[in-house]
Order: sequence, then C-alpha cells, then structure tokens
Amino acid sequence: MNLTPLVRTFFSRRVAAIDSYADHAEQLQRTVLTRLVRSAACTAWGERHGYDRLRSYEDFAARVPLTDYEALKGDIDRMRHGERDILWPGRVRWYAKSSGTTNDKSKFIPVSNAGLHNVHYKGGADVVALYLRNNPQSRLFDGKSLILGGSHSPNYNVEGSLVGDLSAILIENINPIANLFRVPKKQTALLSDFELKRERIARECLTANVTNLSGVPSWMLSVLVKTMELSGKNHIEEVWPNLEVFFHGGIAFGPYRKQYEQLIRSPRMHYMETYNASEGFFGIQDNPDDTAMLLMLDYGVFYEFIPLEEVNAESPTVVPIEGVETGRNYAMVITTSCGLWRYMIGDTVMFTSTKPYKFVITGRTKYFINAFGEELIMDNAERGLAYACQQTGAQVLEYTAAPVYMDENAKCRHQWLIEFSQEPDDLQKFSDCLDSRLQQINSDYEAKRSHDVTLQHLEVVKAREGLFNDWLKAKGKLGGQHKVPRLSNSRKNMDELLELNQN
Repeated sequence: MNLTPLVRTFFSRRVAAIDSYADHAEQLQRTVLTRLVRSAACTAWGERHGYDRLRSYEDFAARVPLTDYEALKGDIDRMRHGERDILWPGRVRWYAKSSGTTNDKSKFIPVSNAGLHNVHYKGGADVVALYLRNNPQSRLFDGKSLILGGSHSPNYNVEGSLVGDLSAILIENINPIANLFRVPKKQTALLSDFELKRERIARECLTANVTNLSGVPSWMLSVLVKTMELSGKNHIEEVWPNLEVFFHGGIAFGPYRKQYEQLIRSPRMHYMETYNASEGFFGIQDNPDDTAMLLMLDYGVFYEFIPLEEVNAESPTVVPIEGVETGRNYAMVITTSCGLWRYMIGDTVMFTSTKPYKFVITGRTKYFINAFGEELIMDNAERGLAYACQQTGAQVLEYTAAPVYMDENAKCRHQWLIEFSQEPDDLQKFSDCLDSRLQQINSDYEAKRSHDVTLQHLEVVKAREGLFNDWLKAKGKLGGQHKVPRLSNSRKNMDELLELNQN
C-alpha cells in the first residue's frame, strides 16, 4: 500500500502557507517578533530590557543589544542549573552542544519546548511537505527514514535535563508515531561511540526498506561506505532499491556530491539542502533546480542582518528582512523562541532573491582567512575547490586552510591541507587551478597575489587517509554535528593536523 498520497494531503495546506511568503514576508516577520516579545515579557531578560514597553521593531532594536554566546552565557548557565523564566518562560530542559567559543570548549544552546516544536520539528515537516510537492511520484512513506543522530548526556544533575547534539535531542523527543517510519532504533541512534554506531546502523539497516536519508553529508557518507562493505554490493541502490532522497545540512554538500553520485547511481535519487543548526531551523531548498534556500519566515525565529564588512564595527548597521539587498554578504542575527535575543549566530548569507527571500550560505564570520587583506571566505574556497576538482578529476573528502605568515625565505602564502577520496591526476595542476580560480572570484585575493608581492602561490599538502577523523576522534568530536573548521587565520588547528599527518 502506498501511504504517501495520504500523507501528501496532510501537507498540502502547509505548502500553500509557505507559498504566501513571497507576498507577506515582512508582515509574517513582524508577527513573529511581536509574539516572541510578548511571550518573554515576564522573564528576567524581558524585564531587564523593558519588553512590556516595546511597541515596534524600532523599539526592540533600540532597547535590546546585539548578543553572542559570551553575552548570554551567564543566563544560560542559570537555566542549565534549573532556574526558570530567565531567557524564555518556564524551565528549559534541553541544551544543544555546539562547537565552542574562544573561552569555552563548547556552547550550550537552549532548546525550549516552543523552539523544539515551532522551529526544529516544524522545519523538518516543511522539508517533507516541499519535497512531496516537487515529487508527485514519491513513495517516501512506503519505507523508512535513516536518520543520523548524535548523543546526549545528563545536564549537570538537573532531573529530566539533557545536553548533547541537537540531532540527539530531536530523536529523544520525537513523536512515537514517527518512530514507525525511522531507522535505526533509538538506542543505536544515540550511541556516543561513532565507530560502533556506524557499524550497528549499517547492520540494522541492511534489510530495511530505506527510502530517504537525513544527516550531515560527511557522517552519512561514512555510514553508506560501511553499509556497502557489509553488503558486498557495488551501489547503495542495490541495498535499498527504493531510496529516493537525501535531506542534508550542517556542512556544504558540494565537496561530497561526486562521491554520493558514485555510490548512488539511481536516476530517481534527489538531494535537498536544509539550513538547520543548533540555534534553529532557517532555510529549505524549495526548488531542486535552484541551490538557494527559502528563508522560513513563520517559525519562532525573527531575522536581522549585518553587512559583513561591518561585523566588527562598534555600531554596525543592522537591518530587518526588508532592508537586505541581493548579492551582498550579511552576518545573520536571530531572535528565537529558545531565548536567543538578537544573537549573532556566526553564519554569513547572501540573498539571491527578495520575492520570495532566498539565500545561499557563504560561510562563517569566524571561518575566513584575512591575514593579508585577502578576505577569503568559505564560498570562495568551495568554488575554488570545485573548479580544481573538475579540472583534475579529484574528489575532496575533507580540508582546512590557514596562512603561513612568513617562512624561512620571508614568503607568505595560504596552506591547504586536503584529504582526497580521489587524488588529482596532477597535484601541482590542482594547486594551480585552485589558486587561479580564487583570483578570478575574489578581487582582494587577486590583488594580494599580484606579482607575488604580498601572497605567494598557495601550497597544497596531501593529508593521509583518515587524518581528519583521527583528529576529531582525539578531541572527542567524532560523529554527531561536529565539523572540521575550514578556514582560519590561526594556525593552531593546522599545526596539530600537520603533526598528526606525520604519524
């Protein structure tokens, strides 16, 4: 029996609401802001900032400061110890563990019940709704979803409170009905040892009718490779003949696309990007022919944006959604029903359309190289690598890059450490293609590379197999939502990796 048509009917009304974004974006966002402010008026934060006297967005922007994790850490710690009504009404029991700040190994992002249902789960449901709209022949619900999760642990000694990967929190709290359509079993999905988890997931799912995958591309690829090893098959559709879509997010899919296409040869296979983070669910690729994602406007999230060049300014320009321009890089600021207020999430985006509002992720405010005025961002890196791969037949599995400020010959350059799943036919050609493409797409990089005066030709160092996984494992960050930092002005990660590369 094909259950998908029945489910499709359930989602059709939601698709109509999403289609209204194009004409009612600003109104939807102001409604969200009003609801968030009213909800938090009696919290410690709301009382501190006079929420009961806020009547407009302008009032909100004038009274509430821009924040980051450091600014909210004290309040979050009080919440983690069980205090109520601090940043959000009631007691917040779940905390998504994310990569840390300068001063802390990890951040602990509150996930309220309202945020869980009106942001994270709502985003997941909308992904399905839009996919079914775009694929009328889908039989998605005739089989199982393979959903990768991280792990969680008790939060301090507070009863009923958990801290861990957002994916683990979502699995822990998922509607029991959804478990009928999901693999692996919960106890396997929540294992903390990723290598053990990968093995068990592969074994549990070998005989399942998997129709869709959800997870971070790097970790899901590792699970698929293990599944292939155990099955003895050549392509994943021989194991799961009804597989039709991979819902992916967390990191850029571009470097992994070729590897997925080699593993999954079925012409029916689809890929759908999402922008979901510990802090919230923000975007969905609503059109398979357009890599840009639709900004989700009627969740418990209010958006503001700072032009990238002003991120570190003392009084940066901050605009709501109606103030953005296409083709310009912005740092994203969010206010959410999890108690994040005017929070600089650290991601940068560029809008490709304002009717509706659609965007691409261009990088991280902290993940860039600007050691010599070159302002290299992750979008540049991904495009440069894609071109170099295309020209040399290479496939990149993982990478990181950092500056060499000055070597023994007083030369400065960018150093790239790359683990290839398919090595280039000529490493020097790969390096040349990457360098020339970066100059084509980034005028600042081109200027600094001119005549090799400020920057010399970049250096590519080949990483041994498994290097990045070994590094993450040594830091206790293997699996879940942990990611390799791609670009950095600091050489700390690079030097650690280079040392490990010798072993």
